[in-house]
Amino acid sequence: MKADRRTAIALGAGAVATAGGGAAIAFRSTPLPPGPVEGATPSRGHRLRQGDFPAPARTERAGIVIIGGGIAGLAAGWTLAEAGFTDFRLLEIEDAPGGNARSGANAVSDYPLGAHYLPIPNREAVALRRMLARLGVITGEADGLPVYDPAQLCADLQERLLWRGRWQEGLVPTTGLTPQDRTDLARFDTLMADARRAIGRDGRPAFATPIAYSSRDPDWLALDQQSFAAWLDARGLTSPLLRAHVRYAMRDDYGTEPDAASAWAGVHYFAGRRGHAAAGVADNVLTWPGGNGHLAQAMATRFPDRIATGRIVHRVMREDGGAVIDSFDIAKGTTTRIHADAAILATPLFITSRLCGEPGDVSACTYAPWLVANVTVARPPRGPGVPLAWDNVSSTSDSLGYVVATHQSRALPGETVLSWYMPLSDMTPAVGRCLLLERSADEWKRIVRDDLLTMHPDLEIREIALSRWGHAMIRPTPGYIWQRRQGFTPPPPPLYLAHSDLSGLSLFEEAHWQGCRAAEGAMALIGHAHEALT
Repeated sequence: MKADRRTAIALGAGAVATAGGGAAIAFRSTPLPPGPVEGATPSRGHRLRQGDFPAPARTERAGIVIIGGGIAGLAAGWTLAEAGFTDFRLLEIEDAPGGNARSGANAVSDYPLGAHYLPIPNREAVALRRMLARLGVITGEADGLPVYDPAQLCADLQERLLWRGRWQEGLVPTTGLTPQDRTDLARFDTLMADARRAIGRDGRPAFATPIAYSSRDPDWLALDQQSFAAWLDARGLTSPLLRAHVRYAMRDDYGTEPDAASAWAGVHYFAGRRGHAAAGVADNVLTWPGGNGHLAQAMATRFPDRIATGRIVHRVMREDGGAVIDSFDIAKGTTTRIHADAAILATPLFITSRLCGEPGDVSACTYAPWLVANVTVARPPRGPGVPLAWDNVSSTSDSLGYVVATHQSRALPGETVLSWYMPLSDMTPAVGRCLLLERSADEWKRIVRDDLLTMHPDLEIREIALSRWGHAMIRPTPGYIWQRRQGFTPPPPPLYLAHSDLSGLSLFEEAHWQGCRAAEGAMALIGHAHEALT
């Protein structure tokens, strides 16, 4: 499947990516490639909302039950298993654990269905670094710093940008800049470097990851009350190139436009990660063909017999000092009731509220919808300028570009998989979710295909596998992280919450920390000895 180069250039990538209608007419004569629809299963979430589940047909007993098998739930299970506690169950609604960090695969490669990398963890991410060492990602120490397996660090070239018809290294343009562009980019870099080094009056870093270790200095927390766009406006940082780069960053990590992301979250993106590592790799990222699905699968392998998939948990109650969990087995069509000493709800807060009602008012939680497409192509993309990178972004596309699933393998020229991302951030989340589900799979495939063909008119596309995520991640809107989030009512034991919603940033590090913290709390309740790492 190829596009006529002149037609592609005239059309423009931004129109192709967003239109889904008339703008894509130029490519419509080309047959669409096959490919499945993966990701979250909307019918299961809708079944929970519908209710009316059958009464329990059987009763079981467990020490701790984890509801939800995303990264937070898997981290909770990992923490229990590492402490030698085996009397637990993890119930997951989908057919495989991992949440939005799951991976898929075809004959060419594994590929991510969502999250696709992990930055080198900060010094304060003790529990995460402990797990990475157990998994062989951290292989030792040098001068007191962690040494990372080079095969799991992103190989060169890491990033490139299609700018004015040529691919350049890095994601910020280096040519054709106006004096204002250069001035604003330099000022912004200085401000972010200052924030990265800043220490609050309580002695904590102004921006830490996990954010639980961030300063509570009111001067820094005040940033959460305004949007990142307003923060930039107040400083006269109006360069279109800087604004475009900031927009990319906010959509990349938060699925949110700069005017809908808090300034605290915006600065955190650039200042909150200070990789703690030897050998000069602190600014690198860890990645695998299947993205963070590699870590999710490794975590699940630690306790596979404790995981039950295809289970819709629809009620969590307190009873006689313990917890009662009702779950519906999708395959069998029956409900099982589990009596437990403690329950960890590793579910988004809007789901947790539906299950037990105890977090209180969760109306402040809003979620970004995303489309992810894994596109199998006959050979790696080409183009003028620097060679193919792991992360490839076009300055004229409304998508976030694509990562190359086989980048780490240094595979010879041949088939590969391009993991393409687009948050539906230029509309309200509710409208985005409706569009995500109501627009047909074929229409989404056209949008993905046309966007890639605009970047690479001679690309031969063989398959497009779609993943639709209606509630992909919490949006760190102004006031959410340090005000509205604090208003949630943590349920008293034996119920524990564990999800990145509790942090306000949908990051692997946050979900992992929340899961570890909840598991430690549950073990403390039942008197099981463990090492506290959070």
